[in-house]
Amino acid sequence: MSFATHTQINEAALQSFHEHLVKSKRMLALCGAGLSAASGLPTFRGAGGLWRTFNATELATPGAFSRDPGLVWQFYSYRRHMAMSVQPNRAHYALAEFARKNQHFMCLSQNVDGLSQRANHPKESLKLLHGSLAEVKCSEFFCRHKEQNFTDPIIPLLELPNIFDISDPDVEIPHLSFKALLDGGLRCTQCNKGLLRPGVVWFGESLPSNVLDDVDRFLSDPEPIDLILVIGTSSSVYPAAGYVDCARDKGARVATINMDERDIPQGRISSMDWFFQGDASVIVPELLKPVTGHIELPSSTV
Repeated sequence: MSFATHTQINEAALQSFHEHLVKSKRMLALCGAGLSAASGLPTFRGAGGLWRTFNATELATPGAFSRDPGLVWQFYSYRRHMAMSVQPNRAHYALAEFARKNQHFMCLSQNVDGLSQRANHPKESLKLLHGSLAEVKCSEFFCRHKEQNFTDPIIPLLELPNIFDISDPDVEIPHLSFKALLDGGLRCTQCNKGLLRPGVVWFGESLPSNVLDDVDRFLSDPEPIDLILVIGTSSSVYPAAGYVDCARDKGARVATINMDERDIPQGRISSMDWFFQGDASVIVPELLKPVTGHIELPSSTV
């Protein structure tokens, strides 16, 4: 196994990877929170796993939304604001350009931050396993309406004088009723009845079947898979964790990019694979450079 550490990429490892990359045809990327770390985006759970006095994971459930949709929407309005206050980094743009250059590339993202979409990653090759903060959908069971929405705040009712104050447990949070949210602009425009909800996969919900079907079709294709990039994730949660094994079974070599060497996919790495330790926003563009060329950030994001 080849190593590159502290974002100082080992030239021998880089050359070996490039030699394999340019010969590869069918490729996958599995991305986690480490992809967006260089953009300055806080993790979902935050310090201590709390938002105000609430356990963030307890708000990310269908039950919480049924009990207090106003509270859940204020939590997600805060998360949306945090995601939209940062910019995609060079790794997001490199993966997007790589997808445009290779029609047999699929990017599986566990991130909901919308940064890949804002980097104009081609929709057909970007598979969002956990949904997106930049999407809303109707909460009515019979209605399948969904739409992309990057407005911050999504409705004026959720605008805060200082969005960061709402994370402070000493600042009183207003009560927003189901009716207030509907009348405030979160009524589904298709069924005219349901309340729009964040387009993320909550705890207790199934991953989107259309996404899983697309991934399964890619993995079950009789053609081999040449390479899988594991970027900023420990790939320890299923079904994502199984995709590394599936790709390897189809002949893929594994390139892991992570800040922590303990996040190498244990039991799924071999002497034929690579581990690049450091900042994904630095490493990924260098890895993909033979195909994408040099990646510059748009002037509006610098």
